[in-house]
Amino acid sequence: MLSKEQLLPIQKRMRINIVKMVANANSGHIGGSLSAVELISTLYFNEMNITKENLTNLQRDKFVLSKGHASPLLFSVLCEKGFLAEEELMTFRKIDSRLQGHPNMNYVDGVDMSTGSLGQGISAAVGMALSYKAKGLDYRVYTLVGDGESQEGQVWEAAMAAAHYKLDNLCAIVDLNGLQIDGDIIKVMNPLPIDKKFEAFGWNVLYVDGHDVDAIMECYAQARAYKGKPTVIVATTVKGKGVSFMENDAGWHGVAPNKEQLAKALEELGGE
Repeated sequence: MLSKEQLLPIQKRMRINIVKMVANANSGHIGGSLSAVELISTLYFNEMNITKENLTNLQRDKFVLSKGHASPLLFSVLCEKGFLAEEELMTFRKIDSRLQGHPNMNYVDGVDMSTGSLGQGISAAVGMALSYKAKGLDYRVYTLVGDGESQEGQVWEAAMAAAHYKLDNLCAIVDLNGLQIDGDIIKVMNPLPIDKKFEAFGWNVLYVDGHDVDAIMECYAQARAYKGKPTVIVATTVKGKGVSFMENDAGWHGVAPNKEQLAKALEELGGE
């Protein structure tokens, strides 16, 4: 298990690579990738039992990126785990690259589910968790859900099924950054209160500052220990976190930085 201080350089490199990937492709979803770096780095390094040795083993913890458009986030953490070479990250969204705009499990080891259509990822995660339960296997499934994504009805069908089958081996993380491609989630189609909705569907609900590593680690521990219900961690985050001119700006949901913006972002992040 890594300390908060040990995770810092990993998170720094993840943000640098996210920005560079999207800039190099001149395409991609940057804001919602940057917002969840602490959540996912802590998950991969301190919570899930995923290693080079068990990567292709079906019997291990799984992660589903339900907000599949944030693929730069997933690819950046897979790189930090040693599953992808940093050079390959720069092929993101290029012709014939394995690293597509949405993750494809048929091409990249470590991608546990192909996602993109919003709402389908959490549904797949429910199926995985149910399969583990049916087989008596003691593994866990995690899924990252967008706050805008929670406007999809399929999210709540999945939530209902997870509670019905008492999938306490399932943990959903909601990236509550408050913004989606068309603006403020409250103005587009208000999904709040997300916590009360999950609670009403029969979930154990936890809350966390999505950039506080110590608090995130405690939430993962509490989710693991809770029995009888699936757990959702409602994580308050900042869209575009780490790059001042991208933070809390819905315009950076799916826009690539130009050369000048890239240089400024890398200067702030401490990259080259």
